[in-house]
Amino acid sequence: MKTMLVVGATGVIGEACLAHFGALPDWRVIALSRRIPDGLGHARHLALDLTDATACRAAAGELTEVTHVVYAAVSEQPGLVVGWRDPAQMELNRAMLGNLLDSLVSARGLRHVTLLQGAKAYGAHAGIAPRLPAREREPRVEHPNFYWLQEELLRDWARAHDLGWTVFRPGVIVGGAWGAVMNPLLAIGAYAAIRREESKSFAYPGGVPQIGELVDAGLLAEAFAWAAEAPAARHETFNVTNGDVFAWRTAWPAIARTLGVETGPDEPLSLAAYLIERADIWDRVVAREGLRALNLARFLGESHHYADVLLQKDATAIRLPTLLSTIKLRQAGFAACRDSEDVVCGWLAEMQARRLLPPA
Repeated sequence: MKTMLVVGATGVIGEACLAHFGALPDWRVIALSRRIPDGLGHARHLALDLTDATACRAAAGELTEVTHVVYAAVSEQPGLVVGWRDPAQMELNRAMLGNLLDSLVSARGLRHVTLLQGAKAYGAHAGIAPRLPAREREPRVEHPNFYWLQEELLRDWARAHDLGWTVFRPGVIVGGAWGAVMNPLLAIGAYAAIRREESKSFAYPGGVPQIGELVDAGLLAEAFAWAAEAPAARHETFNVTNGDVFAWRTAWPAIARTLGVETGPDEPLSLAAYLIERADIWDRVVAREGLRALNLARFLGESHHYADVLLQKDATAIRLPTLLSTIKLRQAGFAACRDSEDVVCGWLAEMQARRLLPPA
């Protein structure tokens, strides 16, 4: 029997991993997070703060059976973007991974660690124009990034412990987890509910439509299951997306139909500012519709700031996108794909079913 440790189990990726590995017959699952995740199922929960080195070392006895790890934990600053180039934030994320690895010293059967990076590996957030498409085989784009600190730490630790590892670089991830630092569907769903309550249209709040790529959190979980056992994934880095291109503006009518709201003329605005100013309206919707008792700040996490990054309300022209080549992953043996518009609408419907968003 294999035991998967899902680190960051309450996040978008972690929640999808609990569902996927929990449904596989030959896996046990341990969910590591500070709060109990939704959909825990038969997984065992371990409450642990990865910033606490002493607590992590003390937890070693709880993790002796672990054979595989998905490391999906991240620390972000309030406002999100401001922390992406902060040296202290980078060091904190390096330390969190180091503390987790310290807690695994007694896991004698440990065989593989999956580490998450992202499209920021290619430097667009730091003002670097990435090659189109961005490929894993290209030399590292040198810029301050906690990805490199974590990767070097994991490489050294794996070499010392004869351990396999795989690094994944997904595009924009969408899923059903609330309170996530980067799940744009939270902000979009809250925006729709508030606009309906205000008797206003579900106006597209972004600028000129931009081209990008999404990845379904469930598809990521499938890729992690493949990488855990596939020799072709050992000590490799893979980009991963749904396999198509996506524009939020183009998908807006389908999103509106899913949420049961009417579109109207575009209205560029900051979702972060708009939503924060209307927290009382959200509370009213929650009470009347019988939704989960989550205030707006708790529901959104930092995702409203992330939505602003994606929708780019001030964009007046199409900007050079970061598009990821996924040829390497397909040639290695993992070729699953998704329709991104279907994924977005499917997760919004799932959030309605979970009473996180009001029904259509």
